[in-house]
Amino acid sequence: MSHDTGRTRSARAEGRFSLGERLSPRTSFLLRRLGRLAASVCVVVLASFFLIHLVPGDPVRAALGPSASPELVAATQASLGLDKPILQQFVDYLGGLLTGDLGTSIQSHRPVAQTIAERFPATLLLAVAAFAVAIAGALPIGLGMAISSRGGRRRGLDAALSSLLGVLIAIPGFLLAVGFIALFSVQLGLLPAAGWGTIRSGILPVLALALGPMAYLARIVQVEMITVLGTTYMTTARAKRLPSRLVYFRHALPNIVTATLTVGGLILSGLTAATVLVETVFAIPGLGTTMVAAVSTKDYPMVQGVVLVYALIVLGVNLVVDLILITIDPRSSITEG
Repeated sequence: MSHDTGRTRSARAEGRFSLGERLSPRTSFLLRRLGRLAASVCVVVLASFFLIHLVPGDPVRAALGPSASPELVAATQASLGLDKPILQQFVDYLGGLLTGDLGTSIQSHRPVAQTIAERFPATLLLAVAAFAVAIAGALPIGLGMAISSRGGRRRGLDAALSSLLGVLIAIPGFLLAVGFIALFSVQLGLLPAAGWGTIRSGILPVLALALGPMAYLARIVQVEMITVLGTTYMTTARAKRLPSRLVYFRHALPNIVTATLTVGGLILSGLTAATVLVETVFAIPGLGTTMVAAVSTKDYPMVQGVVLVYALIVLGVNLVVDLILITIDPRSSITEG
């Protein structure tokens, strides 16, 4: 009997081993990441549902106003399912998620999914445009600072640019937004102070959102480029009298892609979340302003839906960045996690 049990265990172990052999590192990594993604989404769903219910006050009473009769409040609670025990509400919420139903807004009485579908494009466009501006500015600035400061040259210029980048990193995006409105809209009258839908109305919010991440990424590019320029193979490339463009762009630049891409993914995730305050300052009809209004009025379904969308964006961006990294460098240490 013991011999049979031993052979069974051995066969199972061999089966697992052969399955692991059949899976490529990229497939195995993808399965692990998808498992973590599912676990993270579950945590977000739990947290967004139960934490919002800890906020004191009656959302239905807040929506209907203090003059609403108790009968009307009770009827509205019953129609929205808010009169049920909290666990039953959670079960109903999960059932709705599985069918794509994010619930009905307490304030507007519209489906949450419909409101998100209408507001999401503005938030996505703002985040992507800010990310593009950040990348377009960070790469030449970081590369230029690294090349100009190599070997201790132009220390004064490097110190001035580093200080400027540090200031941009330290100032929150919404403060930049307020400053831009005061200067370019109120004082100079060059650009609109609010609104969305035209190129002119998008310049200030995009810049307010992009300058801080651009400065941070430029510093990362500078540090990585200085490290690469000091390596042995770069010294050899310069000793061969290769043209500067080949030395910097063909030999040096590809070696900073991994670090830059990793930080860029984090920046894109952060930009999506940072749109909340910038949208509020510029009155942009996106998810940010929707979130602020929903929190202030205790609109449970709307808050839960928007939080879930933001979480999926952040988790999805991180997953895509990891997949790109493992494609570029299959030996990357992320495959071990």
